[in-house]
Amino acid sequence: MINAYAAREAGGQLSPYQYDPGALKPGEVEIEVMYCGLCHSDLSIIDDEWGMSEYPVVPGHEVVGRVGQLGDQVTHLQPGQLVGLGWHSGYCNHCHSCNSGDQNLCADAQHTIIGHHGGFADKVRADGNSVIPIPDSIDPAKAGPLFCAGITVFNPLVQFDIKPNSRVGVIGIGGLGHLALQFLNAWGCEVTAFTSSDSKREEALALGAHHTLNSRDESAVEGAAGQFDVILSTVNVKLDWNLYLSTLKARGRLHFVGATTDPLDINVFQLILGQRQVSGSPVGSPETIAQMLEFAARHKIEPKVEMFPMSKVNEALDRLKSGDARYRIVLEAGK
Repeated sequence: MINAYAAREAGGQLSPYQYDPGALKPGEVEIEVMYCGLCHSDLSIIDDEWGMSEYPVVPGHEVVGRVGQLGDQVTHLQPGQLVGLGWHSGYCNHCHSCNSGDQNLCADAQHTIIGHHGGFADKVRADGNSVIPIPDSIDPAKAGPLFCAGITVFNPLVQFDIKPNSRVGVIGIGGLGHLALQFLNAWGCEVTAFTSSDSKREEALALGAHHTLNSRDESAVEGAAGQFDVILSTVNVKLDWNLYLSTLKARGRLHFVGATTDPLDINVFQLILGQRQVSGSPVGSPETIAQMLEFAARHKIEPKVEMFPMSKVNEALDRLKSGDARYRIVLEAGK
């Protein structure tokens, strides 16, 4: 039996929950959970904000642990090895995306916390090709958020061939944004943090931003017209996107990794006349996750975390809802 914490209904408190995962499949791995990050997407699934939750929901898609049981077909992992599991716990392995190395774009991928029990538990199972080894130099207690927030902001660097000399703006210095600043700085970019919080200005500079702009000061944003090659939006709220488009150079890109649910109000002439682009991306493929972990280890990139025992998961959720966490929350299993 696996011991977990689950929500039984939309918006419900998490409470102890046991389930029998059945016999281990040949391609599966069972991870003995050590730590699991808490992400806003977990809250969205608990509350059924996206209309796709299946109850009981066992959240947790930033899993770090040791390999326990291994299916017969899993050959790239060893028992006891430190590994992580992110947003996907399996792929179809036969579609064009999977065959092209873009498993993260697989339309039939298995989400770790939708129709599948996640990592707020003592164990979690996943297909072997979605389980990624963690380099020895990465602190296991801080590795979890790299498997969602980290790969989400790293993936565009690879997908869109962002150059080391690019000028990049990051909107929102929170769970995603604080990692984006670190990755972009280490990538070699000139980084500007757009933040609405004066208290985060010095933190943004310490995390890797070379400049900051107050996103609530329209005149300050207007003064940045034509400056950026890329703007990375990590927020989930509606902003004046045309104002941000105006800060892009010709051929610049406004890229979304924050899941705002409001329609985008875009002046198409800004796109046409400057040949600008608007795009979005999800988490990365297993190969890109492995690249991200290697890059993070080499440049000593890690999230700023607040630790909670797994038994205090509801308190951790309240802390997440408050918006005051700096900057990610990690649950420690067995406590």
